[in-house]
Amino acid sequence: EVQLVESGGGLVQAGGSLRLSCAASRSSADDYVIGWFRQAPGKEREGISCISISEGTTWYSDSVAGRFTISSDFAKKTVYLQMNSLKPEDTAVYYCAPLSGACLFGYVAVTAYKYDRWGQGTQVTVSS
Repeated sequence: EVQLVESGGGLVQAGGSLRLSCAASRSSADDYVIGWFRQAPGKEREGISCISISEGTTWYSDSVAGRFTISSDFAKKTVYLQMNSLKPEDTAVYYCAPLSGACLFGYVAVTAYKYDRWGQGTQVTVSS
């Protein structure tokens, strides 16, 4: 299974931007569907976006649609999450993980619940 490492988090003021990176460790990562997830203190982990590396299809949760953009770079084996117009409620630890199926809400939800190989994630803190 592909190993993923998140980076790019930080402290930003409301309205600001950050770009998160999810770097894959194996050369065949281009056939994967990768999702971004986040977990705020005291809340369950939620899926917010995914991308099919080979097909380019994407999905966003209602909470981030229109503000976040997911993309991938074949050569760098990296998936990015560009986050604009950040809000204090976006404060969370952000994780990436491979999905077991297509880039669809159902597979994102299952992964958020069942995936057991989460990395350390990257902290995003948005101040008001």
